[in-house]
Amino acid sequence: MIPMRDGTKLQTVIMRPIARAGEKLPILLRRTPYGIPDAAWDKIPDESSDLARDGYIWVFQNLRGRFKSEGEFRVSTKVDLDDPHAIDEATDAYDTIDWLIRNVPDNNGRVGMTGVSYSGLTAGMALLRPHPALKAVSPQAAPTDQFMNDDLHHYGALRLSYAFEYAALEQSEKHANAPFGFNKRDTYQWYLDLGPIHNGSRYFAKDLQVWEDVLAHPDYDAYWRDQNWVASINRTSVPTLTVAGFWDQEDPWGPWQLFRAAERSDPDNVNQIVAGPWFHGSWVRTKGDKIGAIPLGGVETGTQFRAQIEAAFFRYWLHGEGEKPAWNARIFETGSNRWHDYAHWPPAGAKAVKLYLHGDGSLDFAPPQAGGSQGSRSFLSDPANPVPYRPRPITATFTDESWKTWETVDQRFADHRPDVLTYTSAPLDRDIRIAGPVSATLTASTTGSDSDMIVKLIDVWPEDSKQEELRGYQFPIAMEVRRGRYLDSYTQPHPLRPGVARAWQMPLRDRDHVFRKGHRIMVQVQSSWFPLIDRNPQHFVPRIAYAKPDDFVKATQTIYSAPGKASFVTLPILNAAKEN
Repeated sequence: MIPMRDGTKLQTVIMRPIARAGEKLPILLRRTPYGIPDAAWDKIPDESSDLARDGYIWVFQNLRGRFKSEGEFRVSTKVDLDDPHAIDEATDAYDTIDWLIRNVPDNNGRVGMTGVSYSGLTAGMALLRPHPALKAVSPQAAPTDQFMNDDLHHYGALRLSYAFEYAALEQSEKHANAPFGFNKRDTYQWYLDLGPIHNGSRYFAKDLQVWEDVLAHPDYDAYWRDQNWVASINRTSVPTLTVAGFWDQEDPWGPWQLFRAAERSDPDNVNQIVAGPWFHGSWVRTKGDKIGAIPLGGVETGTQFRAQIEAAFFRYWLHGEGEKPAWNARIFETGSNRWHDYAHWPPAGAKAVKLYLHGDGSLDFAPPQAGGSQGSRSFLSDPANPVPYRPRPITATFTDESWKTWETVDQRFADHRPDVLTYTSAPLDRDIRIAGPVSATLTASTTGSDSDMIVKLIDVWPEDSKQEELRGYQFPIAMEVRRGRYLDSYTQPHPLRPGVARAWQMPLRDRDHVFRKGHRIMVQVQSSWFPLIDRNPQHFVPRIAYAKPDDFVKATQTIYSAPGKASFVTLPILNAAKEN
């Protein structure tokens, strides 16, 4: 029970390899809300075996208020570096490291921190108040701003199923992870029956902080802005290996924000990022030889990460062995299925090229011409029948394996629904390689006074593919949502003007992918993504969580494809030569 500066004691497990008794070893620390080992390992877990070969003192700690740790558990990343009396995850990390260095026998004075998801978050936040003994940190899938993206929201649109079920999982019980018990297998129907989402509170025996804060703060107010902990990173002083998954269904955005914040000042070139074809945390627990149903040419990306990247990183900085990596970014490029090392990310050779949505449903690099094909397409969006985000039945988030890979699922389940517009290119006559930030711009209007727009960028396998199970497969490369009320301001939402066309800017995050010759590129556009995203009533109300049944109305959504009203995806295209 390690004491913090305010007297609160945190439950901690310390283990070291018996075979290396008396040898001075570095400490590897992981801080988590999900529970720590209740006994020494009989066998090294597979995810830690490559690290274990080098020899570490392993330390696991429950966060405040979790399991046997004292204090209150709050899902909060607020940090005030100007307050000398502040207590936060950064001070708890500092106090823990300070105690370990002074009290654990035979440590070599060097500490590393690592972890995935919330443990990645606590590792990253230690960078805000780094202890002098902290010599290497690997924040993996660390969320950074829960209103702008990652777990709880995407650009202000609430991630309904995740927020509700995570609150139950982590805050309904102190001594356990407690998944919510649904009375329906298909949670799509359960959430639809829920009605306005504030009704979710009635299912909890007590107020759960994270859920109540979601309801109380619908816009980007000071509460959410104060949670953006990477805004306080202004210099990289501790070697940092950030890890991101391109198909991370929980925290896809935060790692890139952390990497870029650390890039602002990195005089010793110790800030690095690794990104691969991974769902949330899969790089530490799978071979990584496929992503969903898509094989990766026999390359075991997870195995390679653990042995060649993660272990080598900590070996160099904590043991002083090996060579310092020369790359700024090591990225796995899907499509070609090979790793690239980049001196800088994004690569300087990438050129932003527009791929246009045309009114006849085609997708082409040629812009729309006056007097050309139909200038717009429309669909009717009905909140009573929202588009599911994956094929039904949609099972509970934390009790079913299908949650992990839903971002890789064949999108034919949504294609040709009357409330989904599909745009498709001709078969490609060459490989198209993209590396860097992808985005979409829709010129759109709605007959309602609020609306959501969802864009999916898809790689379509040819029907004559040698792999029968992949024939015609619509493989999503990037997907994102924007909420109309926030197009001009996240802090002061306002209604849309019915029938007025305007631009919707849709960031689709960083990608590294090759659309292969013979494949097609597809874009799908829709206005609901349920219950991943809460239903937009399509009639503007101050607080969507408290919308009345009559506020939910059908609306006609129009996507324009004409000169002056073009809609397009912007791709960072590289030439065929390898970019470094």
